[in-house]
Amino acid sequence: MSVKSTKKNKVRFKFFFNIIKKPFIKIKHRTSSYLARRPHRSFLRTRRRDYVRELKLPGYFRFTRIVFDTIWDNRKIFLLLSLFYAIFTGLMVGLASQDTYQTIADTLSVTGGDMITGFWGQISKAGLLFTSTATGGLSGSLSESQQIFSGIIILMAWLASVWLLRNILAGHKPKLRDGLYNAGSPILPTFLVALILIIQLLPASLALIGYGAASVTGLLNSGVEAMLFWFTAGILTLISLYFITSTIFALIIVTLPGMYPFKAIKIAGDLVLGRRVRILLRFLWLLVLTVLAWAIIMIPIILFDGWIKGVWPAIAWMPIIPVFLLGLGALTVIWVSSYIYLLYRKVVDDESDKK
Repeated sequence: MSVKSTKKNKVRFKFFFNIIKKPFIKIKHRTSSYLARRPHRSFLRTRRRDYVRELKLPGYFRFTRIVFDTIWDNRKIFLLLSLFYAIFTGLMVGLASQDTYQTIADTLSVTGGDMITGFWGQISKAGLLFTSTATGGLSGSLSESQQIFSGIIILMAWLASVWLLRNILAGHKPKLRDGLYNAGSPILPTFLVALILIIQLLPASLALIGYGAASVTGLLNSGVEAMLFWFTAGILTLISLYFITSTIFALIIVTLPGMYPFKAIKIAGDLVLGRRVRILLRFLWLLVLTVLAWAIIMIPIILFDGWIKGVWPAIAWMPIIPVFLLGLGALTVIWVSSYIYLLYRKVVDDESDKK
């Protein structure tokens, strides 16, 4: 074999070797970068000095007041967004069933008997009706097209809220039209991050399905089996909570211009590192506030609906409760979006102050 052909073979071998080696080099660089950013190592103790990061946030009540004041100061544009969301949802998805609500109310009145008489009995009945309505007992099974429309509308309301808040905090005075027209550009990356969020919720969903099966079979009545079930369900729920804490922030980061879904997830993971529990507690506080607000608003409305229709039976057909559910759902989307975005901004501002 000539020297020239030997050199050609060496060049070819080196060329193909570099092609094969290139993906492994990228994986090595990504792994090294990840390990440099994250202090935790499997099966090794992580010292507190390596993972604790300071996070100065306003108190729970004070921060809630900040979110409320931000929405209230811009109430016109957010009320218009809520109205647009409610109307669009009513047209494309529909209202909750008034007939189903009336059937549940009549069933409670018949089966409750003397137990739901008097003031506290009516409060108990309203509480049961509220639980049924809040958990989707009036919606029934939505068709595939309704589910798709519902998901798209929620994503657009989220994107519009984030876009409006970002411009409001930047000192601009945006219009709702601009928010609706301009906020939808990152809908595909947002959808992909939301899909990842749904996948991360699968462990908690398995725990919920297991709870339903265990309740039917009587597994929860036994000692050791019940303890093992609650331990497993708790671990599955904690896994979901661990992952979604950063992914919720990724839903905001991915709306930045030129941002990609997995890059947003990486940035969000680095942002909550060492602060995950404190941020998770803020999300749980948001959940508690939302449930309390729904109860405080809807229970009196349910009581009023039962009273007014008892006095004036001719309006029994009016969907008072479904309409209020639709409106309150729209306001809830705005409230949750604003709370999460402002919490994200507080975390980012605290991070930038330390640099």
